[in-house]
Order: sequence, then C-alpha cells, then structure tokens
Amino acid sequence: MTNQATALPELPPSDFVPEPYAGLTRDEVIAMRAEHVNPGILAYYQNPVMIVQGHMQYLFDETGRRYLDGFAGIVTVSVGHCHPRVIAAVDKQNKTLQHTTTIYLNPNIAAFAKKLSSTFPKDSNLSVCYFTNSGSEANDLAMLMARAHTGNFDMIALRNAYHGLSPTAMGLTALHTWKFPVPQGFGIHHARCPDMYRGPYDHNDPQAGEKYAQDVAEVIRFSTPGTLAGFIAEPIQGVGGSVELPSGYLNKVYGMVRDAGGLCISDEVQTGFGRTGDHFWGFESQGVTPDIVTMAKGIGNGAPLGAVMTTPEIARVMSQRLHFNTFGGNPVSMAQGIATLDVILEENIQQRAKDIGAYLRQGLDKLMSRHDVVGDVRGQGLMLGVELVEDRTTKEPAAAKTAAVFERCKELGLLIGKGGLFGNVLRIKPPMCLTREDCDFLCKVIDIALGECT
Repeated sequence: MTNQATALPELPPSDFVPEPYAGLTRDEVIAMRAEHVNPGILAYYQNPVMIVQGHMQYLFDETGRRYLDGFAGIVTVSVGHCHPRVIAAVDKQNKTLQHTTTIYLNPNIAAFAKKLSSTFPKDSNLSVCYFTNSGSEANDLAMLMARAHTGNFDMIALRNAYHGLSPTAMGLTALHTWKFPVPQGFGIHHARCPDMYRGPYDHNDPQAGEKYAQDVAEVIRFSTPGTLAGFIAEPIQGVGGSVELPSGYLNKVYGMVRDAGGLCISDEVQTGFGRTGDHFWGFESQGVTPDIVTMAKGIGNGAPLGAVMTTPEIARVMSQRLHFNTFGGNPVSMAQGIATLDVILEENIQQRAKDIGAYLRQGLDKLMSRHDVVGDVRGQGLMLGVELVEDRTTKEPAAAKTAAVFERCKELGLLIGKGGLFGNVLRIKPPMCLTREDCDFLCKVIDIALGECT
C-alpha cells in the first residue's frame, strides 16, 4: 500500500461492466500482425496495448482493464465509444439495408446532407455535399474541385500541416516524417507555418496574423504563375502538434488567395463538429467563410466516413465528367453519421466541449506552472496540446522525455496522443463526453508522469 502522498490516481467510478474477452490472445495478435499486417502501420507504445471494447470515454483491454481515452481514436470518437443512440441507429440500418451505392435513391444520404448543411453559417451558401470514406479522400476531392472550377493548377498549403496520406493528399501534407520519397505534390507550394510558439511572431504581437500571412503573398509572387487553384489549412494543426492559427491570419490569406483566383479550403477533419467549443466549425473562430470544407473523423463517431461541403456553383463543376465513389454515401455510414450529428446537436456537445475543455485547460496550465519541461499549452475546447521542451529559452524539443511521459501515462491508465514534427507534443483530444472527474484524473496522471520522467 502506498501512502496518501504517493497514491496513484484512480479512474472515476463507472457502472459499466465489460464483456469477458475470449478471443485471440495478445501474443497471438502480435504474432499475426508481425506476419500478415503491413509493417508500415503505426503502432503506439513499446509494449502495445490491445483494446477489445469501448464505452463512452473509456476503453478496455483483453484483461478487462479500463483506460481513459484521451485521444478518441485520433480525434474520431466524438460523442463516445458505442454511444447507445448511435449503435441503435446502425443496428437498425444493418438489419434493413447495408449497401446500394448512389446509383439508386436512398433517403439516408439526402437526409444527412441536408442536416449537415444546416450546421454552416446561413450566409455561407455551403449547402452541397459529396460523401467520401476518409479525410484523405475528402482533401483529394477538394483539390480536384478547386482546380476544375478555377482552371488553375497551383495550390498552397502550410508547412507543418497534415492533410492525409493518399498520393495526392500526401503532397499537401508538409511534415517530412509522413512523406514517402515518391513523386507527389505537383503544383503544391507550402507557406510558412504561423506558429506563435516557435515562429518569430507570438501572442504578444497583435499583428502576428497579418505578418505571418505575408509569406503567402510571397509564395504567390515567387512560386506560382500569380494565379491559384486554392489554399488549404487546418484552423488548428492536428498532427503537427495542436498549432493554433493566429487571429486575423485566415482573413488576410483568404483575401490574397481570392485575389489570385483561388478557392479557400478549410480542413475540418479534426476541428469540426463542435470540438473547439466556441464554434461548430474551426474556421468560424477566424471570422472567415471558406469556399470548400472537408471533414471526416468526428463526423461518424468511428465510421469510415468523410465529406466535402461546398457551394452549388463550385459543386456544379463535378457534372463535367463521371465521378463516383462506391462506398461514399453508404446507407449504414449515413445512418451512423445522422445519429452522431443528432447527438451532437441535441445533447449540446459543443457547449460541453467548451465548458469541459476550459476546465481541462486550467488543469494543464497548472502543470505548466509546476513543471519547467512544459513549454506551451495551447488549443481550443477539447483539442489541446502540451509541448515539452528541454529548455524554455531555447525551446529545444524534449522528444525523449515526451516519449517517456507518453508511455508512463498508459501504464497509469491514460491513453493520449503524441505529435508535432519532433514528437514532443502531447495531443489531448478525448471523446467529448468527458467529465470534470475525468479531467482531474487526466491531469493527475500527466503530473505524475512529468515528475517521474523529466
């Protein structure tokens, strides 16, 4: 028994009892994965955890041990693992009709597209939806739309951005750790990342957004014919380490891009569906309206589902040729998407992300005051990041310490993400059903891990 001063934190109590697991053993899974699964697939942890069941904000391994999910399946589980309303809708649809494709009419795709369009600002005219299976597909399609609609070819994305790993989306991604040495990225240029922690302009500069935006003007002037197909950015860079764009940045950049004939694309794969708290869509925090919005992950609470939302005028360009997605708009995926959106809207999930996110942020800020290794805490709502550094003055990335903290958190019952180009940012983006008690547990675990590992 440990004394009170050194007692390890315990997860908040839960009435949920997981089903006994009787499947393949962990060792059997490891052996089969090593022999038959693509070795390039990323696996977390030196001693991988095997997850076999989930309930709301909790995950369970094969032994029945419960973990707090602080990463939501990479920012995907929005309303909770196996949310009963979502599961009921999927079960009903599976018993009725599983697949037709869009060559036939089905009510689900039309109903979901209409409801999804209602979440956008009324004056945006973002009202026409094309469903895909992933965020990579959505970003591919957005680029195609932009090029076909404008007649221009050049695209601008941001350094440190992640927009997917399909051959086309990989070109938009600007982190060398995610880019294979194969031809990709034709016509794509990367502007400076407006990072207010590591860049030359920070929160103390009220003109930081406009100053960072000038690099986009330079890219247009020197790296393109002076005309653009489009510009794409995440309102908060996810894989890149929860990097927030400075206020005023997108407003300035969108003006430049449109002056060059291009369309403005907001990648809301991680920031959408109320996760940032103050707004349903991340771009709203910047006071701008994009021409195209891409989404995935939280749209379906775990379903392989993505979408592109745009205006009727831009969408019309897709009628020039035949274009088809076999599983895009699948009835089961649509049922899961509708049910997820219903829960988000009817259970006030966005407000919950704001309130619980603010409470969690307070706890993380306290950790920064206690541990010198914490260089920055940032993010909005329940999309937060904690950057660890060797020295707050030099800001040298503390990659090894971050890895140790990451591993220790898992041992203590907390699963979180790890990102940033140097792997030194703890990514904290839990299911949005998180409670204050969960936040207390999360902060206590990270506090202990920081104390032990740094």
